[in-house]
Amino acid sequence: MTHAVVLIEAERGAIASLGGLLADVEGVAEAYSVTGEWDFVAILRVRNPEEVAQVVTHRFADIEGIRRTHTMVAFEVFSQHDLEALFSIGN
Repeated sequence: MTHAVVLIEAERGAIASLGGLLADVEGVAEAYSVTGEWDFVAILRVRNPEEVAQVVTHRFADIEGIRRTHTMVAFEVFSQHDLEALFSIGN
């Protein structure tokens, strides 16, 4: 499994609808509207690194209103859930 974080700057007129469109893209596990320099963050979970390119350069390209993106592929994934499972002694 490959995980990636994609920062997305939207066209002003697309901000109201872009979150739902992003969430509907195959490979997008979650989409968030955020504050700051970027308007949205999309969390990708795909089978392999090549699929990250498919999502960002092909599937996102079909969506009107994306001005630019910045993609970061994760080397390792850490989550509270993973840490709890690691240190759990069970019942």
